[in-house]
Amino acid sequence: MESENDKFTIVRADKVDFDVRKQMSEIFSEGFSQWLVFFSKDQNNIAKAFAHMFVLNQFYVAIANNKIAGMTACTNGVHRSVRLDKKELRKHLGFFKGSLAGIFLKKEFEAPFEEFPPNTGSIEFVGTSSEFRGQGVASQIIKHIIENTPYKDYVIEEVADTNTSAMNLYNKLGFEEYKRKPLPEIRARKIGINHFLSLKYVKR
Repeated sequence: MESENDKFTIVRADKVDFDVRKQMSEIFSEGFSQWLVFFSKDQNNIAKAFAHMFVLNQFYVAIANNKIAGMTACTNGVHRSVRLDKKELRKHLGFFKGSLAGIFLKKEFEAPFEEFPPNTGSIEFVGTSSEFRGQGVASQIIKHIIENTPYKDYVIEEVADTNTSAMNLYNKLGFEEYKRKPLPEIRARKIGINHFLSLKYVKR
């Protein structure tokens, strides 16, 4: 199922008729490389290292003129949206850092949520290409997911409390905070974040 407006077509990533991985990984690198600087400070290298990981039938993308404008995953909390391959990580990050990425990020990205509520969709990896920011891409993808997936509730886990633009977007879409996780003081000082927030949307 897909939806369109004047500018963007929203479609599940495995239904796109061209290879989406390179562009998705570039969006991932732009949005998430600040968390991955230990493994590489080069955004292009991060993009190459993680291009393999997307489980495409769990992602929705916004397309404009054969360009991926944005992406978002939606899972049931059990089947995760990415799958890491240590060989690919080592190829681009080197044996040592690639191996560490395979160990630590596998836990972070692939472990099923504990006690995940039934009939709930998990919104993950929300990202917009720098070329299309400020044009409502993420908003349109999330609306499409809510309208075209069967879940009753939707959650977004671990949004940094300093990410005000994301919080404004999610609040505008009807998500409300239901939990916050404080960070240890030393880590909070190091990365400039005090809490990770969890948000929920309930279909009316």
